[in-house]
Amino acid sequence: MRPVYRVRQFGTHLFARVSADERADAHEVLPPAAAVIFDRMPVADQRHAIDVLARLRASGQTDGDLLAAALLHDAGKGTRVRLWHRVAAVLVGAVAPSRMERLGSSDPRSWRYPFHLQRHHEALSAQAALAAGCGPRVAAFIVGSAEGTDAQLMAALAAADAAS
Repeated sequence: MRPVYRVRQFGTHLFARVSADERADAHEVLPPAAAVIFDRMPVADQRHAIDVLARLRASGQTDGDLLAAALLHDAGKGTRVRLWHRVAAVLVGAVAPSRMERLGSSDPRSWRYPFHLQRHHEALSAQAALAAGCGPRVAAFIVGSAEGTDAQLMAALAAADAAS
């Protein structure tokens, strides 16, 4: 665990804001139904997604599917994954990674459901993107299954995500 990174991440989450211009920019990248998904994401996740998008653009990436994946890659966390869930997951992952799977529950009525969402958010985000009209490349970038020349783009997304 990188303490300085995690403290910065915590602060960024607490004080996250998204401007109207940033939201409009995200809407230009996404199909209309996907923009609705983006708008339903918590502001901290929107901020993170916009930061990932900015890093990709700063590195010269212009592929529309990659940029859409940047904006939706955490959509599967939904609104039920709160800051305390995220902190608990980081701590459990650092201290007892083998217990992470047991921490979550796929029962939406359970208090442990947000941990399930957090653990499986990539697949859930990809499903939501597909249902909202994004193509299979967007989903492949989100779940990390892109192949061939798209593997390099997927690596750029992973790097931008890790740095944001």
